[in-house]
Amino acid sequence: MNNSTQSAREALALLDAERRRFLRSAIGSGVAAFGLPFAGSAFAARSVAVSRVQAGRHERFTRYVFAISSPVDFDTLLLDNPARAVIDVRSAHLTGASLPSAPDSPVVKGLRAGVRNGHDLRLVFDLKKRARPQIIILPPTDGGDYRLVVDLPHGGGEETVIAERPDVPQQESAAQSGSGAFRDLVVAIDPGHGGKDPGAIGRRGTREKDVVLNIGLQLRDLIAATPGLTPVMTRDDDRYIPLRGRTEIARKHEADLFISVHADAFRLSSAKGASVYCLSQNGASSEAARWLAAKENSADFVGGASLAAHDKDVASVLLDLAQTKTLESSLDFGDRVLQHIDSVAELHKETVQQAGFAVLKSPDIPSILVESAFISNPHEEKRLRSSWYQRKIAESILEGVNSYYTAHAPQGTRYAML
Repeated sequence: MNNSTQSAREALALLDAERRRFLRSAIGSGVAAFGLPFAGSAFAARSVAVSRVQAGRHERFTRYVFAISSPVDFDTLLLDNPARAVIDVRSAHLTGASLPSAPDSPVVKGLRAGVRNGHDLRLVFDLKKRARPQIIILPPTDGGDYRLVVDLPHGGGEETVIAERPDVPQQESAAQSGSGAFRDLVVAIDPGHGGKDPGAIGRRGTREKDVVLNIGLQLRDLIAATPGLTPVMTRDDDRYIPLRGRTEIARKHEADLFISVHADAFRLSSAKGASVYCLSQNGASSEAARWLAAKENSADFVGGASLAAHDKDVASVLLDLAQTKTLESSLDFGDRVLQHIDSVAELHKETVQQAGFAVLKSPDIPSILVESAFISNPHEEKRLRSSWYQRKIAESILEGVNSYYTAHAPQGTRYAML
């Protein structure tokens, strides 16, 4: 191995220690501060048994621990007059477990349970004052059960419970970073076209820029409701953003993922189906050449490492290694999104496609482009105009994000607690 290659690999090792680009974990649609639900996951297909419930008071919070047979998907709701915190655990049931009396708590009066929608378990915490539950799912230890841990902070409201928890082993606790808070993962959402660029137009006059903006806004709201994720929009109204400007917005906000949303068109109206694209190898090569040749390389960073800090050979190897890893992550992420879209729409291609789309060319941000359907197909144009279909596409993308994060859990985030 020559010195340039060795230096590049050492630089990449340092880069990987700091970069937050490529490791993700699953999180769903709950709103609790430490929630780790699995929105739309396979867990909802079977009923989860809740076999034991324990309660106890701690200095800063009152804790309930539910022994569960597998991870669960849940939603939370805060109600006033009187104050209540409601947790709906999807596809779950009590298996003879008795509910404990409320401990001597400054915030909790008691706990009730019931059945909702015939198959969900509703947990109602009657409160003395408003308090937002903070929830974490802990994995089994020594062959035991999963645990759904619900903390109700004594300070009420949005107070965060720092994880000094004597009844939870240190390696399983909700470990926080030195700043006392978890880092949110930033998901950049890019509705294609906009402003003077309408994109493709269907026979009924449906404009691509309008449809994909609606999908993007729905995806934004879903991600915003997911603990541990933060959405960033390249556009949230009818404006024109240059292609390079879209990736610049993502980089400015230090995005961990980039999702561009489009609606395909073809000269034959029979073309149909959704598809997902990642950057092609050729596109990656041309982008690498652009970065290395650019005069502003001093400001070009790949995962926090300036290319200008290295000679040309080292920078080339460093960029090549970073791009290779980004493409691998993009293909993995894209495949997961495609699998979930397959459950709500016909696929145009059953595997992730690769092309040289300019918006996919960030060397350090896993990026995909979702073609939600063919707007040139009259039947699919009708579907694209439907708010139901727009919502389903947005949900499918979020489920792909969840699946990707399940497989790649970064340190310093809530996902690493799973």
